[in-house]
Parts: sequence; C-alpha cells; structure tokens
Amino acid sequence: MIKQLNKSTVETVGRPVRILQFGEGNFLRAFVDWQIDIANEKGVMDAGVAVCQPIIDPERKVLGMIDLMHRQDNMYHVYLEGIENKRPKKDVRLVKSIMDSFNPYVDYAKYEAYFLSPELKITISNTTEAGIRYEEGDDLTACPPKSYPAKMTALLYKRFKHFNGDPTKGLCIICCELIENNGSTLHEYVIRHAEYHKLGQDFIDWVENSCHFCDTLVDRIVPGFPREQIGEIREEIGYDDNLVVKAELYHLWAIGGPGYKEVMKELPLDKAGLHVIFIPSIKQFRDKKVRILNGSHTGMVPIALQMGCETVMDAFNTPDIERFVNDMVAEEVIPMIDEDRDELKKFAAGILERFYNPFIKHMLRSISLNSLSKWEARNYPTVRDNWFKAQRLAEREAFTFAALMTLYGPNSGFEPDDTREFVDYIRANWDSADMEATITKIVKESGIFTVDFSEVPGFIGTVAGYVRDIETLGMKDALKKFLGA
Repeated sequence: MIKQLNKSTVETVGRPVRILQFGEGNFLRAFVDWQIDIANEKGVMDAGVAVCQPIIDPERKVLGMIDLMHRQDNMYHVYLEGIENKRPKKDVRLVKSIMDSFNPYVDYAKYEAYFLSPELKITISNTTEAGIRYEEGDDLTACPPKSYPAKMTALLYKRFKHFNGDPTKGLCIICCELIENNGSTLHEYVIRHAEYHKLGQDFIDWVENSCHFCDTLVDRIVPGFPREQIGEIREEIGYDDNLVVKAELYHLWAIGGPGYKEVMKELPLDKAGLHVIFIPSIKQFRDKKVRILNGSHTGMVPIALQMGCETVMDAFNTPDIERFVNDMVAEEVIPMIDEDRDELKKFAAGILERFYNPFIKHMLRSISLNSLSKWEARNYPTVRDNWFKAQRLAEREAFTFAALMTLYGPNSGFEPDDTREFVDYIRANWDSADMEATITKIVKESGIFTVDFSEVPGFIGTVAGYVRDIETLGMKDALKKFLGA
C-alpha cells in the first residue's frame, strides 16, 4: 500500500536550523541536503535546513516547489542509480534534513527571523549562474531585495545591527552557482553594495573579518523528477512522493578560499565519509570540471535539441554529436587547462563516460535552463584562452554559440527557459539577412552578457557564418559540413 509522505507516516527528528538555503531546486535537494541528511544520521552534525525560494514566480500557474514541499512536510526521496566497480548499483534515501521551507515574498517575517537567529551558522545558495549579478541601485530596503547579492547584503547588515557587530555571529557563506570564483564574486558584490549604500566601515570590517565566503565546485548529474518511472518508483519506496529526485551515484564537493577551515568546522561532511574536499583554492578542480563536464553539456544541448534528441544519452548515441563533443574537449578545452595532459585526458574520459550512464535519463531541456549565462560562464573562458594563450579561434566552441543563438532565435520552434527579456531581445533583433549585425548587437549591446565576446577577433564573424549554415542547411547538415571541414 502506498502511503502519504508526511510526519503522520514518517518518524522525524527536530533539529536546530543552522543552515539557510537559497534555492529549492532538484540539485540542492539531491546534493547538499542529501549530504547533510547523511551527516546528521551519522552523528557528525546536528543541523536542520530552512529552504528559501530565491526568486518570485510572477505567473503562479501551477503549484510551486515550496507548495509541494509543504504538502510532504519537506521530506522526499533521493534515488541514485549508476555503475560502481562495473556493476549496477542503486541507493535510495528518504531525506529528512529540511526543517522548513518558505517563500520570502509571501512570508518575509519568517525569512528575517531565520537570518537573525543566533543558531544560524551557514548559508548555501544555488541561484543559477544568472543569480550572482551586481545590480547597482538595487533597493536594500525592499522585502526582500531583487538580486541575490542585494538580499545577502541587506540580511548581513540586519544581522550585524541585531547582534551589535558581535564577531561570533558572522556566517559561513557557501555558493554552489557554477560561475568562476562564486563565493569571492558574491563577497565582492556585497562589499560594493555596502559601499554604494553607505552602510559604514564597521559593517564592511565585520563582513571581511567575521564572515567567510567560500568558493566551491559541485559535481553530480541530477536529472530531477523521474516522471516516466514515478509509478514504479512509488511502488518501490511505498510513498506517494511528488518530489523524488533522481541522480547519479557520483558526487564531489570541493570547498576552498580564505575561510575554508571555518567552514570545515561547521560543515564536517568529510567526516561522514562523503566526497567533500576542503582546500585553500579550488581553481584547479573548477577549471577541469566546469569546462569539461558542464561546458560539454552546455555546448552540446543546442545542437542536440535541434537534431531531435531529448536526452544526453540520445545525443551521445548520435555519432556526429559524440565526435563533435569529444573533439571539442580534446582539441580546445584540455589544452587550455594548466595540468598534466595525461591526467587531464583520464579525467575527461571518466567525465564523458558518465554521459553514457544507462540509468540516468538526463533531459536536454532541463540542462538548457538559463543557457545564456551558462554558456558565458562555462564555454566562453575556453574561447578566450584559446585566443589569448594560443592565438587561435576555438571553432567548435564558436559553433556551439551559433547553435545557441539559433535555438533562441525566432525560427527554432523552441521556447527557452531563460530570462524573458533576453529571449525577447534576441528575437526582436534577429535579421537573417545581416547575421553579423545581429550577433554584434546580441554580444555588445543587449546587456545579456557581462563580457564583450568581440574581444576575441573573428569570433562574431565566425559565429554569424555558422548561424547562416544552420538556418540554410538545418542543424544535422550544418554539423556534417562543420565536421567535414
């Protein structure tokens, strides 16, 4: 018999909320909250999580994640499948580490109460690559402010005032966004907001000395809700769980930066046997993982979607796409990473092998979320390095950007899940008769990207040429032409 999933059917343990989490999505629930649940169970931590919805949903056409979490008293299953030691393996865990979840746009008082709690030690965020952006003039008095850096500035300032600058009430601030130097960037923007809004040198000193911003690298493929298997999975687990998250077995969390030792004390996940590494700098880990794994995903998605593929497995079962991605990694990505070539090749082989996991149905549409900011963070650094380090244009990466432009353009039939004003800008300024002018506007005038891609000579013209090929020949034949050349 399948039971409802809530506190009337599951025995739970109340824990002090020591972690405020900005983000309620599949990744944080299958990665961070899953690890905290294990650490709590093993007795190395006693920490509850309060989950905060980071952005407002203006349409509210369907039940949001927070609504679903409330229905299940914040519990859900993480369903892991993969290959370990060449044999299939499965692991299913009922996660009970989340004590509360809320929408700060609806319940601001609860939001503020958690942030001012003396028990709070850590904030964790995944607001996507688009979340950590500096918006000058963002109103810090709004309840809450719009951007994540402004939210963090406002709440740190209130905490500073509430505890009269007590140095023991600083926080460990951990970012999971896949941008370079995620925690350091958030720290920079908090200080910029503090200076712009004249919050005082005492507050800035408290942030600098009592708060610990950490850069992190996260690694786990999380397809999310297993819609096609959910009936079978509910039968297996015995609960009517509408928040099941499916993921691969593999996980890695590297946490570094000036405050990493303080975070290691507050978040001792490594002592629970989890693959968590605390190090002074994560740059080496980050360059490898983000550029090889995430860059491959982001570059592949717009090509594969326009060739009728639905999953990563579909894409890698298409020989031209498989060859393109492997060649891009070998020829353009690996040569730009400062590490032993043989070790990098082994690492890349292991990464790409995970794309073939038969148990993980990783939907390309899900990966395509916020692809504009993802491409800038994950793929453009390879374009830039190829030019400034090796004086050559990364042709394959340029092709992936052209594919992204046609996917977001007016003729693809695809509706991107991305910032609406950016999608509208691309479509409103699309001119197939003058594609070079179109790409120039998008990369130089739109405000979509934080870097001007035209700093790489020839990039815009090359992308424009590939866009013309895709529009004229279709993606399948445009890719064949590219590979033939």
